[in-house]
Amino acid sequence: MKVTVHDFKSNARSALADTQLQEALSGLPTGLVAQRAAARSRLPEFEDLRDYGRDLRNHTLEHLDVYLERYEDQVRQAGGHVHWAKTPAEACDAILKICKDADARLVTKGKSMVSEEIGLNDKLEAEGLEVVETDLGEYILQIRHETPSHIIAPAIHLTQSQVEQDFRREHDHLAKDRKLVEPAELVDEARQILREKFVNADVGITGANFLIAETGSSIIVTNEGNGDLTQSLAKTHIVITAIDKVVPTLDDASALLRLLARSATGQEFTSYTTFSTGPRRAGDPDGPENYHVVLLDNGRSELLGSEFREVLRCIRCGACMNHCPVYNAVGGHAYGWVYPGPIGAALNPGLIGIDEAGNLPNASTFCGRCESVCPMRIPLPKLMRQWREIEFEKGNPPLFVRMALRGWASMANWPWAYHLFARIMSRAMKLAAGRKGAFSWLPLATGWTKHRDFPAPQGKTFQDLWAERQRATIKPATQGETP
Repeated sequence: MKVTVHDFKSNARSALADTQLQEALSGLPTGLVAQRAAARSRLPEFEDLRDYGRDLRNHTLEHLDVYLERYEDQVRQAGGHVHWAKTPAEACDAILKICKDADARLVTKGKSMVSEEIGLNDKLEAEGLEVVETDLGEYILQIRHETPSHIIAPAIHLTQSQVEQDFRREHDHLAKDRKLVEPAELVDEARQILREKFVNADVGITGANFLIAETGSSIIVTNEGNGDLTQSLAKTHIVITAIDKVVPTLDDASALLRLLARSATGQEFTSYTTFSTGPRRAGDPDGPENYHVVLLDNGRSELLGSEFREVLRCIRCGACMNHCPVYNAVGGHAYGWVYPGPIGAALNPGLIGIDEAGNLPNASTFCGRCESVCPMRIPLPKLMRQWREIEFEKGNPPLFVRMALRGWASMANWPWAYHLFARIMSRAMKLAAGRKGAFSWLPLATGWTKHRDFPAPQGKTFQDLWAERQRATIKPATQGETP
């Protein structure tokens, strides 16, 4: 996919001015956010599960080589094949060879962010293969020639009326007077189109939410059942995923699944949770004749040995972006690559480089909501801050930004001067704002004041309030007592 991360600022400005996008994004706070909160409240041990998930993922990453080798051995014992890919190009080449060996013409696909990461569809289509996305959201994006804007809800940036227009344009062989008003009518039409593709597919490609070292199984979670049809009806099933998705045992996977659905969509469990272990065996009523797993590295080994290892705990639930005020304002496409939102800001610089993705760690208010809802307790603000430090050391930020930060750092080295400056500026801004108590325009802050007023400081400074609190809590020493 085309990388436009370096254009994040202009992408964001365009997104803020897109009224249709803003309408589509307006449902996030009352949708996925509220559903997660309700699901979390129904599970008393939710916070304990988060601790377990964090520790489990840390343990797995610490011994990743051991669990990957065990997983590969179990896949082979089950009759499958494992292909290791260091780069996106190697992953695409491995999948293309499997398709050619199967004399494939039609390929169906379940939702997979890793396939987006490696640009798989373009590679296969360039070789003459027909590739059909079977997840409803991904199918809508495919006919629109767009990329996903969310990890779990890829078409969340679209309104229902846009989807109706797309279906009428793309499915022009169907009756023009058909009703496409209700969501169920759109789903029924997509099902009608995709059913033929499922039956005639030569190869089915899915991602994997987890890989189980104990059994050599892959797990996918869906709410549509398209993943089951993709992997069971085609003669060849290919799993494309990353090396960090492995977990030790079935019990470990079950614990993470309890966190995944609740964090992602507010469900106790997704409608379909499917385990695949090798090709069809004698006596199996269905399933593929051939089973392949392509494991992608693409920079994850380097992250594993760095200060950014914690980002690899991610289970791709999307909770961080659902709660992020920046993502809620601009949507996923503004981020310019596969992984948007806070997780993208922490992960993308490690996969495509800080020179390309340096804008993303700066696209955060550091409000901490992402970390507070992450089921794996990934310290996303800390990781973004570390990327900012690396970017600053490389001299990537504009000169004005670097000079401003150096000026602030110099002032902070002289606390008395810093406190005096803060008092003077807060009082001056309060006087300048007058009765309104806010500014409709400020120099160097037009990005803020274009959309909302900037509130003037009110009351005392933080340093003054802190000093008062300290004086009130320190009991004066009486005669004879040691101060």
